[in-house]
Amino acid sequence: MVRRYGSFPTTADVGVWASGATVAELYEALGLGLFALITDLRRVRDREGRTLHASATDPSGLAVTFLEALLVLEDAEGFLVRKIHARPVGSPPTAILATVRGELFDPARHVRRIDVKAITMHELMVDLVRRKARVIVDI
Repeated sequence: MVRRYGSFPTTADVGVWASGATVAELYEALGLGLFALITDLRRVRDREGRTLHASATDPSGLAVTFLEALLVLEDAEGFLVRKIHARPVGSPPTAILATVRGELFDPARHVRRIDVKAITMHELMVDLVRRKARVIVDI
C-alpha cells in the first residue's frame, strides 16, 4: 500500500497533505495523515471500530468537519485511528459516512508526537479533480 499522506511545516503550525485514487481515498488519506501527526501509526492496532458522520456545504468544509470528527474521537475517547473506510455522499460530496478502526491510547505502546488542537480553514485546499488536499492544523 502506498502512503498517500504526509506533513509539511508552516510558520506556527503544521500541515497535512493527502492524495487518493478516488475521492473516498483522498478523505481517508487526510484522516490518516492527521493521526500520523499525533502518533506512530505502525504501533496502533486494528482492535475496535467506530462510525462517524460529517457534513458540510462544500468539499473543503467537509474535509474540515471530517477531520474535526476524527479529532473528537482522539480527544474525547483517546481513540487512535489506524484504518479509515470513508463513503462520501453526493457529487460533489457534502457528507461522509465513515468506519474507523484502531484502539485506545496506551502510553506503554503509543508515542505522543503532536497535540493537535484544531483543524483550520487557513490555506485549506481540496481539489477533487486532481484528488489532492492540504489542510493546516493548530498545534
